[in-house]
Amino acid sequence: MLTILGFTMIATFLVLIMMKKMSPIAALVLIPALFCVFVGKGAKLGDYVIDGVTSLAPTAAMLMFAIVYFGVMIDVGLFDPIVRGILKFAKADPLRIVVGTALLAAIVSLDGDGSTTFMITVSAMYPLYKRLKMSLVVMTGVAAMANGVMNTLPWGGPTARAATALKLDASDIFVPMIPALAVGLAFVIALSYVLGRRERKRLGVLTLDAVLVEEREQEQESETVLVGAGSGAKSAGGSGAGNPAVPTGGSGAEGTADTGTDDDDDRMLKVLDPNRTTLRPKLYWFNALLTVTLLTAMIMEWLPIPVLFLLGAALALTVNFPHMPDQKARLGAHAENVLNVSGMVFAAAVFTGVLTGTGMVDHMARWLVDNIPDGMGPHMAFVTGLLSIPLTYFMSNDGFYFGVLPVLAEAGAAHGVSPLEIARASLIAQPLHMSSPLVPAVYVLVGMAKVEFGDHTRFVVKWAVLTSLAILGAGILFGII
Repeated sequence: MLTILGFTMIATFLVLIMMKKMSPIAALVLIPALFCVFVGKGAKLGDYVIDGVTSLAPTAAMLMFAIVYFGVMIDVGLFDPIVRGILKFAKADPLRIVVGTALLAAIVSLDGDGSTTFMITVSAMYPLYKRLKMSLVVMTGVAAMANGVMNTLPWGGPTARAATALKLDASDIFVPMIPALAVGLAFVIALSYVLGRRERKRLGVLTLDAVLVEEREQEQESETVLVGAGSGAKSAGGSGAGNPAVPTGGSGAEGTADTGTDDDDDRMLKVLDPNRTTLRPKLYWFNALLTVTLLTAMIMEWLPIPVLFLLGAALALTVNFPHMPDQKARLGAHAENVLNVSGMVFAAAVFTGVLTGTGMVDHMARWLVDNIPDGMGPHMAFVTGLLSIPLTYFMSNDGFYFGVLPVLAEAGAAHGVSPLEIARASLIAQPLHMSSPLVPAVYVLVGMAKVEFGDHTRFVVKWAVLTSLAILGAGILFGII
């Protein structure tokens, strides 16, 4: 019964958000609360939610202060040279822009943190996608998949969890997987090439100067229309509810989903403005050293990540903006992203708390393992890879690696399959996992890109599954899995 209810709850959640019948934050809270009552454990809902919030509170704190820290670094111009390099490579060609998105996300992912990757990638690429009217879900999808492949780095999380759960050495798991992961990254870049060609075919190859000239002409036409409409309304003595023929800027690309306001767009488009008042060129090397030190401390685990970002954000604000009004202005500029992401994390805590507390996760995992045919026993590594695709999407990494993976490894050991092969196979689904509704970083990605989560899901799932299968196939071909 719990197995059926668990799958039904997940399916209900996905259908409602993909059909845009509910917002993700409402669905994450109300659907599990309703199913908790169906299970007959409504009286324990409070305990489940508190447990979920407690487990995700450090993640929420990390995201809050990471957004502030990297937001400040973007404001002061730390990433401007990287962004200009990518833009120089892209040259307003949609194909190059999409490939550049994949490359930038992969490079920045070396720090092992998805939120950081998405903040830098979106901040760099959003202005170009917006100017050229490219599909924003292409940007979010490519960035999520590139980050998912790189998320398998030993300090990224999944590899360390697999090693801990099966009592193995992380390097023994990761190093042999490098060829298969390289194939996965090459697949993402090839896919970005295909998607970029599709965008180029739709939009053509433009120059950024031509786009800016076109925008200025549209603005002048809009101003003329608005002035004319205002004069007509005044002479008629009416309400002035005419036709404000302002261009929308969207061209109907697949899942473009531009839901931001004009003010938000203007703010994002000025990310490379060489005359913005927040630039701190004299502090560039201080900020670079601070960022390198912060990322090193995070990789070396000198302090918990939330503490590192809390200290880093406080230091960055104090040094770059010593006056209180300036600090308040920077915090205010990034408050919307902080509130959206932290709110989504705490809403996800309700979903994970109910899923875990009621025992639905355990029953779903056991049902899947128990229904593996006996003949598949000698191929448990392959089975683990296939099962990891849906399981890591519907479960947290902790739930999968500490709850399900040991069971799969035990079943494999009974048929002579090495735990190392099981552990390696468990990593292949990370390109899809990074778009899971239970991954807080994905809300940073879609929030900053102003893309509806349902649109992102519809676009990315098929491509992410193919990327995961490419890694699995390469692992089998190379004899790694």
